[in-house]
Amino acid sequence: MTVGTRYAFFPGCSLESTGWDLDRSTRAICRALGIELVDIPDWVCCGSTPAHTSNATLSVALPVMNLLKARELGLPVLTACASCYARLRTANDTVQDDPEERARAERVTGKPYHGGVVVRHLLDVLVNDLGVDAVRAKVRRPLTGMKVACYYGCLLTRPPRIVAFDDAEHPSCMEELVTAIGAEPVQWPFQTECCGASLAITRAEIVNRLSHRLLSMARLAGADCLSVACPLCESNLDLRQADAAKAHGPIPDTPVLYITQLLGLALGLSNAELGLDALTVSAEPMLAASGV
Repeated sequence: MTVGTRYAFFPGCSLESTGWDLDRSTRAICRALGIELVDIPDWVCCGSTPAHTSNATLSVALPVMNLLKARELGLPVLTACASCYARLRTANDTVQDDPEERARAERVTGKPYHGGVVVRHLLDVLVNDLGVDAVRAKVRRPLTGMKVACYYGCLLTRPPRIVAFDDAEHPSCMEELVTAIGAEPVQWPFQTECCGASLAITRAEIVNRLSHRLLSMARLAGADCLSVACPLCESNLDLRQADAAKAHGPIPDTPVLYITQLLGLALGLSNAELGLDALTVSAEPMLAASGV
């Protein structure tokens, strides 16, 4: 362990709505691993995709509002959402490199901010702060025999200059954690391919095609399930799985779990503590087959 284990937690909108199971499982495994999460008070939406495609100033000002609140706590920020992570890191980069955009953001927030608040993703903290060995030492129920396709999506490692704590095209931190809990990460080529993201709202046919491609390749690689770290990826691959199969051909039901849920299972936490009942494609048959 290289630094402290106390962080200002930014959940973001998805974790308090459709991605509530990521919120629940994140908090549960952090408690189990001794990571203290201090909720950022009165946080606001980071802007996600809509802000930076429609209003450049808001796309910076909204994340900065949260970074200012975190600064008052005197803690580095931790988030479990890939989109929130990308927007918070991008805002930090923008205010340091673009004085004009920084000035516009400060007019919105009413406070000066020149960067400086550290923003971390949960995966980064687990692997590089807590350490894989510390996670392995806490395992109570190894996921022996379970084969997992680790899926990072677009935003967690790109653009690398701003967000990456791992290799942008061939990341390995999730595989390290999966191995530590006794499961087997499969080798497959679509770790960082796009799932269609928010096109699910406007161009569902694109998401169906991309999701079908990802799920089919994961199965071809021998995976029993996918592990994800993004609420939108989870929604596209889990909730829309039946639509993808209907549009592009049958695929076996494939559970799509957050990495936090897999970790929690290995740590001995209950299905309820991890929000497994939120999954559209049930993980129960896979877990039963694995003896979990």
